[in-house]
Amino acid sequence: MFGKSSAQSTAHSASQSPIGSAIASLRRVFWVVAGLSGVSNLLMLTGPLFMLQVYDRVLASQSVPTLLALVLLMIGLYLFLGSVDALRARMLVRIGWRVDEQIGPKALAQTLAIRLRNGRDMARPLNDLDQIRQFLSGAGPIAICDLPWMPLFLGIVFVFHPWLGVLALAGGVVLIILTLISEWTTRKKVAQMNAQTTARNNLVEAGCRNAEAIRAMGMLAAFRRQWATLNDRYLSDNTAVGDVNSTFSAYIKVIRLALQSGVLALGAYLAIAQEVTPGAMIAASILTARALSPVEQAIANWRGFVSARQSRDRLDQILGTQETECDRLELPAPKESLMVSNLVVATPGGKAATPQKVLLRVNELTLKAGDGLGIIGPSGSGKSTLGRAILGMGTIRGGTIRLDGAELSHWDPDRLGRYIGYLPQDVELFDDTVARNIARLMPDARSDDIVSAARAAGVHDLIQSLPNGYDTRVGAGGVVLSGGQRQRIGLARALFGDPFLIVLDEPNSNLDGAGEQSLLQAVRDARARGAIVVLIAHRPGALATVNLTTIIQDGRQVAFGARDDILRKTVRQVGEMA
Repeated sequence: MFGKSSAQSTAHSASQSPIGSAIASLRRVFWVVAGLSGVSNLLMLTGPLFMLQVYDRVLASQSVPTLLALVLLMIGLYLFLGSVDALRARMLVRIGWRVDEQIGPKALAQTLAIRLRNGRDMARPLNDLDQIRQFLSGAGPIAICDLPWMPLFLGIVFVFHPWLGVLALAGGVVLIILTLISEWTTRKKVAQMNAQTTARNNLVEAGCRNAEAIRAMGMLAAFRRQWATLNDRYLSDNTAVGDVNSTFSAYIKVIRLALQSGVLALGAYLAIAQEVTPGAMIAASILTARALSPVEQAIANWRGFVSARQSRDRLDQILGTQETECDRLELPAPKESLMVSNLVVATPGGKAATPQKVLLRVNELTLKAGDGLGIIGPSGSGKSTLGRAILGMGTIRGGTIRLDGAELSHWDPDRLGRYIGYLPQDVELFDDTVARNIARLMPDARSDDIVSAARAAGVHDLIQSLPNGYDTRVGAGGVVLSGGQRQRIGLARALFGDPFLIVLDEPNSNLDGAGEQSLLQAVRDARARGAIVVLIAHRPGALATVNLTTIIQDGRQVAFGARDDILRKTVRQVGEMA
């Protein structure tokens, strides 16, 4: 349904294109829609034929019963036409739904993957999918399905009289040429407008995340100016596209109306010359308008068509890079070791415009069940990058990360997630209850497991003090909670299900003394049951619960070993430098 250049068609066959495959799977439904369009267009002959019969038969015979019979037949056919059009529209809505249903999970996965790769990609797969669904569910496909029926209506006009057909055909050619010019004119403009829309939305989202900082530090005026700049560009591009579409739509409408009147005038001349009947004159005018109506509708929906086609191209490119999911052998739960060897983490990219930059190099880390690893180093040295890499996040360009000897890529991500606990620096909770946040949104989580995780994090009493206890809704991002409360509930989520590998990134940054003691006890308890705990922290007190330490400096691992030995060497080096 969406056109592509020959080069793109060669690069992306229907079997390779996720959107193409989804649409191809609905081929039968599209044929039904096309069939309904055929029935609809045939029923559109009701008006012209009714006029033809009234002028040439009823008026000539002065027969009221014939007129009454024609009126009843016309009403029945129009009611049938309404039912067919309603059914066609409902089927198109469901086609859009089915395409979204098939592609949505993949688009969501890629949306998260783009974020996990630390990318600054402006792509929004779900927004592109929305654009495609809205087009498929709208009037655009109806206009496309009606276009092939133009020759039928023009052919009937030719039957009435060749000159009437020639005039109608000439008008159709003019409208088609204007349609192609509109496509050529708006293609780049629509792409620019979509890019500006994405940039503006990104800025607004960043502003919402930093609303408190903007308000507190008097950044509102500067933020408004930046938003106004992007908004002006968006409005400019949007206006340019709107001007082109409205101009072409206006002139196409005028040409169609003028052509309809022209056919009527020519028909009148031919009727005076007794070459056509008055009924044929009226019917030819109506049929000409009907033949050219799909072109006008196509122009009216052209912006949506171009946007949907560009969205398809972007989605095909993004989803084409998605690794094919396959059933992996379910490995046994890890319970022995974590090994990192020759790890290299880089920035996304690799193209000439965005060359890659190495963010982190780690020679070796070997942890056994019950070990605790403290990752220390200056701010910006790569500590969090290492923590994320251990969990398989980021752009890993070399080396291996193994759990019980199996590389992370050998594990099914969802199954592996059961054995991992993660507390990031910035804890984001879902707009749901405390219980469901702790349970990682699992619908079948047991209450005992939720309470057990909360007790392990030392946050059970705090949760009980909330207005509705575990059933308290925390709001978007956990807005109803303080930073320390969010962090402690995030810790409970990380401990849910007694995971084997736990990575805690600055877990005490928002905690008071009591909260920090609960954290330290949680780390001790996790190690005691055989879990591996990786702790990224600035405060030396947090390292009291670990037995191993690695130092990351300027994106490199400079030391790894027993905690006391590493800290002793570090203190001695600092003293020598002083």
